Amino acid sequence: REQARLKASVLEEDTEEWQKDSSFAGLERVGGVDLSYIKGDDTNACASLVVLSYPALEVLYEDCRMVAVGAPYVAGFLAFREVPFLVEAVQRLQREKPELGPQVLLVDGNGLLHPRGFGVACHLGVLTDLPCIGVAKNLLHVDGLVRDELHREQVRSLQHGGDSFPLMGASGGVLGMVLRSYNNSSKPLYVSVGHRVCLETAVRLVTSCCKYRIPEPIRQ
Repeated sequence: REQARLKASVLEEDTEEWQKDSSFAGLERVGGVDLSYIKGDDTNACASLVVLSYPALEVLYEDCRMVAVGAPYVAGFLAFREVPFLVEAVQRLQREKPELGPQVLLVDGNGLLHPRGFGVACHLGVLTDLPCIGVAKNLLHVDGLVRDELHREQVRSLQHGGDSFPLMGASGGVLGMVLRSYNNSSKPLYVSVGHRVCLETAVRLVTSCCKYRIPEPIRQ
């Protein structure tokens, strides 16, 4: 019920002036968030928030803390386990160094590309009211999407950094984009809308933040 209630607030369009500019004029700070676990231990994790300057992509702020994750893992509800710690990190920054607050967050995970169309990037976006973009390394098998030979062939057709193709679900909607983020990387990224950004803008921004396969805010 809580997930459905929050999902009703998701905005799938650009809401900021900088998003409407082809070179993102006005965008100065891009954040990246991730929660990573110690191998073999699913309760102790490191919650990280890094803010980079844009377009130079230099680190302005970083906050990494060990946290004890209490909520159990339930497929499709990962955000309930992880998002509270990421929200805390964002709020801590907004309280202590408001001048370094990110104007958009890249999230290591999915947004609308999710069994119920409300992944961790949507959840975090709605709770912080910040534009959020989901950037996943692997394809989530939802709405008929599979990593079959056709999918692999489409991935191989992405020749250059910035090349992409839409992920069309069985229900007919576009759930995200498959992006070759970097010339020298044949492994794609799966980009999806989190909140307050359209898919086209999300893909352009992620591409512009990539020095390597993983966009710098998340890589850092």
